Parts: sequence; structure tokens; C-alpha cells
Amino acid sequence: MRETKVERKDRRIIQENVRRVLLKEYLMRETKRAGFGGLDIQRTPMGTRVTLLAERPGLVIGRKGGAIKSLTEAVDRNFKFDNPQIEVQEVQQPALNAQIMAEKLANALERGWHFRRAGHSTVRRIMESGAKGCLVVIAGKLTGQRHRREKFKAGHIKYCGEPRNLWMDLGFAIAKLKPGVIGVTVEIMDPKAKLPDDIEIRPASEVPVAPEVPPPAEEPVEEAPATAPAAPEPDAEAPTEDAPADEAFPPEAKAPGKKEKKLPVKASKVAEKRIKKVLKEVKELDVEVGLDLEKEGKA
Repeated sequence: MRETKVERKDRRIIQENVRRVLLKEYLMRETKRAGFGGLDIQRTPMGTRVTLLAERPGLVIGRKGGAIKSLTEAVDRNFKFDNPQIEVQEVQQPALNAQIMAEKLANALERGWHFRRAGHSTVRRIMESGAKGCLVVIAGKLTGQRHRREKFKAGHIKYCGEPRNLWMDLGFAIAKLKPGVIGVTVEIMDPKAKLPDDIEIRPASEVPVAPEVPPPAEEPVEEAPATAPAAPEPDAEAPTEDAPADEAFPPEAKAPGKKEKKLPVKASKVAEKRIKKVLKEVKELDVEVGLDLEKEGKA
């Protein structure tokens, strides 16, 4: 039972993909003059939404929408899609659309252009539009009865891996000539492609400088009225001019019960006369002096 379910599921997926490919080929034939640029099919709860990219959407819509109505009826009748709704969008840059450029190259070959001239002009036009890289392959009976393949490339091209699936746009067209059929393949790398080996070095961040704050304005200080300096208070201990010298330096307090010792002073005869004279004047002032004169000759 499980094998039969898997087979039915696989068969259903294959049938759905075949139907989508047939629809794409049909729309390419019907909208060839309008410049077919791609197809997107999405299933929604309301039905099947078909988004068609075209270089000249006016030719697809027709007068009063008559062309797109007939196209929708044909899709519903031939491919059995559930309530198909076709939307048409304009291609902003046709030179960067691989399918449109492949169709134009095939038309140029059918009009008689030499394959090298047509290939180089296509590559130059694509690169001038800002593509990162492009590859043009023309295969068939180009110069004789034998099959040949010519490649024209410029810029950066990815041949495999995830970058190819993400950034490479692929287009294919057929040119019918007298010697036979010529296949045209165009691959374009998106200008916004960001490859894994692209490294951006950010500039060193500058340390923000704090803005200078202006100093606060100084308020004018009111000057106090000048006053006379205060007279110093008289010191009770300081000697006055009228006081005698002895009162300025009072003698040390005598301890009770102790007699003042007289210091013996040795003096010569001349010095002895002078000291006696001084002692006489001091006695007149009633001041006691502890001096004792000793003569030089005495032991």
C-alpha cells in the first residue's frame, strides 16, 4: 500500500510540472511580439494566479482587456487549471532579462546578422546595463554542415553551486535558419549579486567628541563699601611704653622657703669698678641682683 501511494504522489508531481512547462511554451508563442520575459505560477485558495512578465504589456492586455480575456479562457480550456487569473507586469530593465535578450538575439540571427556580430553586440549591451557578468552560447550549423558552438562572455560568471541558483538568470530561444535550427542560450548575473568571497572592510569608527560647553557667564559682584579697619584690642600682657623694663619681663616666681642663690662673678679691677657703679645705680632703683664679686687674687 505504501509503494502505491508513493507512486501516485510522484506521478502527480510529474504531471503538474509537465503541465506548467506546456503552459510556459504556449504563453511564449502567444506573447512573442510583446517580449516574453518570464512566468510565475502560484496556487491560492481563490484559484491559480499566473504572473506574466512582458517588455510591452499593452500588447498582452489588448484593447479594453480583450486579448488577456481570450488568453485566460484558452488557458482554462487547454490546461485545466483551477480558476486561472493572469496578471501582466512590465519588465523594468529588459537588457538584464535573460529570456528577452535570448529572443532578441534569435531574431537578429533570423534577420541575417552574422553570429559573431550578434553575440558581441548582445554581450556589450548587457554589460552596459550594469550586469556583473554574462554568457552567450550560440550552437548549431553556423558556418557549414558541421555543428559548432560559440561562446561570448564577459564579467564574472558562476557555473555551479548556490550562487548560480540565486544570482544567475537563464534564457533560451531558437532561431530557425535554412541550414537548420540554431539554439541561443543567455545567462546573466544579477547586478545586486553578493558572492561568498566578497569582503567589505568597514572603516574604523571614530570616537565621538563631546561638544564644547561654553563656560557660564560670570555674574558681576557688587563691591562692598570700604570700611575703616578695626583698631586692634590692647593686649593686657603687652608692655606699654611707660612701663619700666623690669615690668615687661617679670622675674620668675620664687618658690616659698627657698633663698635666691647669688652667682659668683670673677672680674678684673677695671671691670670690678664698672660693675660696682652699675650695682650702686641698681640699688637706687630698689632692684635686687644676685651677683657676688670675687677678686682675681683670691682663691
